[in-house]
Amino acid sequence: MNAPSTTRRRWLELTALAAGTAACRRSAPAPEADTGPNLLGKPVTAYGERSPFETAARALPDTRTPETAASRTPLQDSCGILTPSSLHYERHHSGVPKIDPAQHRLLLHGLVDRPLVFNVEEIRRLPSVSRIYFLECSGNSSGEWGEKTGRNAAQSHGLASCSEWTGVPLSLLLAECGVQKQVKWLIAEGADPCKMQRSLPLDKAMDDVLVAWGQNGEPLRPEQGYPLRLVVPGWEGNISVKWLRRIKAVEEPYMVRDETSHYTDLLPDGTARIFTFVMEAKSLITFPSGGQKLTSPGFYEITGLAWSGRGRIQRVEVSTDDGQTWHDATLQEPRLSMAFTRFNFPWNWDGKETVLQSRATDETGYVQPAKEPLVAVRGLNSQYHFNGIKPWKVMGDGSVTNA
Repeated sequence: MNAPSTTRRRWLELTALAAGTAACRRSAPAPEADTGPNLLGKPVTAYGERSPFETAARALPDTRTPETAASRTPLQDSCGILTPSSLHYERHHSGVPKIDPAQHRLLLHGLVDRPLVFNVEEIRRLPSVSRIYFLECSGNSSGEWGEKTGRNAAQSHGLASCSEWTGVPLSLLLAECGVQKQVKWLIAEGADPCKMQRSLPLDKAMDDVLVAWGQNGEPLRPEQGYPLRLVVPGWEGNISVKWLRRIKAVEEPYMVRDETSHYTDLLPDGTARIFTFVMEAKSLITFPSGGQKLTSPGFYEITGLAWSGRGRIQRVEVSTDDGQTWHDATLQEPRLSMAFTRFNFPWNWDGKETVLQSRATDETGYVQPAKEPLVAVRGLNSQYHFNGIKPWKVMGDGSVTNA
């Protein structure tokens, strides 16, 4: 019988305390104008900005020729699977041209029935599609072949990004031109100063290649090929020619500069692999990863990204004991073909030194290899197409470095 009255009395005491506190607040001096909580915020703007408290940025090259270099996506700061356009990696061979879309043209010619020239407005009037695909430079992770591996996720794997691309299927444009039956290849050329060229098999062009004009819901950024670029899903990034200005239908590949002096894999026997287009299955733990630090022993969620040019990621395994045992990670949806897949794995760190690794399996059954068997087959003469397992060492003080 005493409980209800005791509860009511306590409620009245709290009410009185709250009223007194409110009275004190009313009688207290007003706060300074620049520290009050009810000040108006920043007004609306014509183009959005990120918070000044967020500082993720592309890793820039240390070079005297930045026009022919690359900047790297900070994968260690990523969430989800999409890369903001402003953080998508860059790779240029002669800098970023400034192109007026009103003056830009795309020529389709060669062994076709009707050579055609499109302006950008005409391209954008055609039926379009939007697709989420990763792009990866074939030189991504090139340092992993040797001893000087990337000190963090950006330095190691940052020449890979994933975006939603909007554009016209290349097959639609080729159908309008009437490609002749002897055609087996296309030559794509950009409008940059070096006139980047790559040979593209017709079968791939007719399958899933886009002539893109949009990225992540807005027009392409200049460093991503504005106003038009090829997007060749799952294949090495260099073939997704930026600032696209010309496509020529031909009978055989042209063996252009960037197919002979670059983007070939020199093997131990002195021969070279050429036209190694597909980017094989790959994964990367982004947390914990190089340069980060665990604050104390206890629970953490290991997370990372996996992708494959062969199709969809089917499985990702994580090892927390330097490869002695492996456990299935959880794959987040959506899992799309030739796009980043986010994976997670729960982990209780005991405060001891260890090595973390991940390996991906795609829908074809291809399993990401360790570095040692990859080197055994390919040797150390190449700087392209490394997709070996990436280890991170967690030190006893929680700092994370290369293994």
